[in-house]
Amino acid sequence: QVQLVEAGGGLVQAGGSLRLSCAASGRTFSRLAMGWFRQAPGKEREFVSAISWSSNGYYAESVKGRFTISRDNAKNTVYLQMNSLKPEDTAVYYCAAATDPIATTAWRYGYWGQGTQVTVSS
Repeated sequence: QVQLVEAGGGLVQAGGSLRLSCAASGRTFSRLAMGWFRQAPGKEREFVSAISWSSNGYYAESVKGRFTISRDNAKNTVYLQMNSLKPEDTAVYYCAAATDPIATTAWRYGYWGQGTQVTVSS
C-alpha cells in the first residue's frame, strides 16, 4: 500500500505560481512512478505530468513550459512547480503513484491522494 498526502494548493492570481508537494509512504519511493492529474468541475480527470524512476519528466501539452515536476527520493516527495498560472488551470490536483517505471495514463496508477484545490483568478 502507498499513502499519498498532497499540499500546496490555494488561490492565486493569473500569472502567479504555486508549488504542490506530495509525500509518499508505504513502498520504496524510488521505485514508484509519480504523476499529477487534475479535475475541473464538470470535466474528466486529465493527465498533467509524470516523473519516472529515473526522474524523467513528462507533461501534458497544456502545461508544457509552465509546469515542472521533480522528485526528492530522500524525502519521498514529488513536487509540481506551476508557473504562469491561467484560470483554466483551476482544478483539484491529485497526486498518484504507480509501480511501473513511468505511466502517463490514469488507469496505470493504483494509488491516489485526496486532492488539493488550485484556484486561479483572472
